[in-house]
Amino acid sequence: MSNSDQIQRILFDQIDVRGVVARVEESYREVLSRASYPPVIQRVLGEMLAAVSLLSSNLKFEGRLLLQAQGEGALRVLMAECRHHHELRAIARFDGEIDDAAAFNELLVNGRLALTIEPDDGQRYQGVVPLEGATLADCLESYFRQSEQLGTTIKLAADGQRAAGMLLQVLPAAGTGDDDWQRIGMLASTLRDEELLELDNETMLFRLFHEEQCRLYEPEPLQFKCDCTRSRSAHALQMMTEEELLGLAQEHGGVIEVSCHFCNELYRFDSADIKALFSNGGPMEAPEQVH
Repeated sequence: MSNSDQIQRILFDQIDVRGVVARVEESYREVLSRASYPPVIQRVLGEMLAAVSLLSSNLKFEGRLLLQAQGEGALRVLMAECRHHHELRAIARFDGEIDDAAAFNELLVNGRLALTIEPDDGQRYQGVVPLEGATLADCLESYFRQSEQLGTTIKLAADGQRAAGMLLQVLPAAGTGDDDWQRIGMLASTLRDEELLELDNETMLFRLFHEEQCRLYEPEPLQFKCDCTRSRSAHALQMMTEEELLGLAQEHGGVIEVSCHFCNELYRFDSADIKALFSNGGPMEAPEQVH
């Protein structure tokens, strides 16, 4: 049985390669329970959750890592994010029929894929990932080769119930080991999707790298969590004037409803809340909710 909802780093003792494996099950199912997605979007969202879990292992600060794709076809938005505490959420927006046989880059008409790092305290960084590969893993590998000049192998798989990924990468400071990297990459290329999804990490690594000296760090848990709150929803409402909000509330039976796109949590603001928002600098007090 695979290791559910966790990431584990891989240590190679004698070669300049780092690695990490991620498995997402409960968090993945939680994301899919929030909306009705066609099978191909379910699979891609799972791969994106696995991908941000892998990539977040490099975060050295408090903040979030986001992977976002936008297109002009039926599939408009795909987004997954992971915070430094390994908190995951993801969403897709589409309109119309989606071809279940379409490759990743075919789903996104005139699309772009961006990798964004947002520190809670610091400068935001965004890199554009070229949509040159047929899979998300291909696109991310290309990004690291072109933007970071790092040899990178990424394997991603999802089936609507489970998602998993493995990332192997040459260490940035390494000046040797081309033969080692080619050997590790060739071994990793033999990994099948069903093995990635079904095998526990120890068994998978033994099958791939039993001739290498490698071991796993202690696992770190992953979980679904949305950081939406009533205060953040109220702050979004302040983009409009008090008069506009009161008029909007009147049109909707006296209440404005703000729904979180990620978790479907609903926040309601009546006329008293709106007046308090502008007179007191904040909404009427209610317990904050992060879920």
